[in-house]
Amino acid sequence: MGFALNLLVAVVAGYVIFKIGFALLGSFARPAPEPPPPGEMRRVKLIYRCSLCGMELRVSAALSDHPDPPRHCMDEMELVPVE
Repeated sequence: MGFALNLLVAVVAGYVIFKIGFALLGSFARPAPEPPPPGEMRRVKLIYRCSLCGMELRVSAALSDHPDPPRHCMDEMELVPVE
């Protein structure tokens, strides 16, 4: 009786591991979502720094993935690499 119980537990555990593995692999196979339509705000994480005074600005939403840099001290701000 002990052997049959061990075998049943092993089969159930194998089935659960198999189903979880297939679900994980299936989630990787899905295509990326379509980009939002033009004119809709997109989430971005960009940090700009003014080269003259050192002020920093973080942009978290923009109309495009690569918006034009903002201006400060009458000059365009520089994009700071995100760590």
